[in-house]
Amino acid sequence: MSDALTLPAEARERAGKGASRALRREGRVPAVIYGGKEEPTTIHIEGKELMRQLMTGHFMNSIVMVEIGGDKVRTIPKDVAFHPVTDRPIHADFLRLSKDSKIEVAIPVVFINEEASPGLKKGGVLNIVRHELELVCEADKIPSEIEIDVTGKEVGDSLHISEVSLPEGSTSAITDRDYTIATLVAPSALKKAEGDTTEEGEEAEGEEAAAAEGEASAE
Repeated sequence: MSDALTLPAEARERAGKGASRALRREGRVPAVIYGGKEEPTTIHIEGKELMRQLMTGHFMNSIVMVEIGGDKVRTIPKDVAFHPVTDRPIHADFLRLSKDSKIEVAIPVVFINEEASPGLKKGGVLNIVRHELELVCEADKIPSEIEIDVTGKEVGDSLHISEVSLPEGSTSAITDRDYTIATLVAPSALKKAEGDTTEEGEEAEGEEAAAAEGEASAE
């Protein structure tokens, strides 16, 4: 599970575009906490601290304890909006969580035991179709990543969601199909070599046929 993060925040006294612009000029990011059958809570966060936590790479899949005036609110980030030119965060949304909450999250995949794949040993290439899995997880059991074992996989094999051992408290959010996560394909160099061999064979056959026709005409 991803470690819980702590994010200091302050309550917003005023709402509206003007107040939000003023906060941004001070290096703060307007934000809101909603859900949990409670009224939304408007807050603002230090922009540099939010950016630092975003740079960890797992912020969007982590439990974030938002500290407001000595109180801690258990949340998970749902959306961060960025400025189109500067790429700085300009607004953030957080979902309030209870211990029995279940939420949909996108979890990155990591492929393991590549040295135990005959196909990869022969020069095959792992073509990743999905870099993340859409899962429904219990709020206190959100995995930081999902490991997918490629032991025994040959060129031409595919890896589907049904083959993945999901951790306790997690299920696939997509249930109507057994979707593909990755395929093991032949390297492009090998494909090209095979294609060149085929073309040479076809050219040779064409030359032999032309020669045979020439001999028949001469007779």
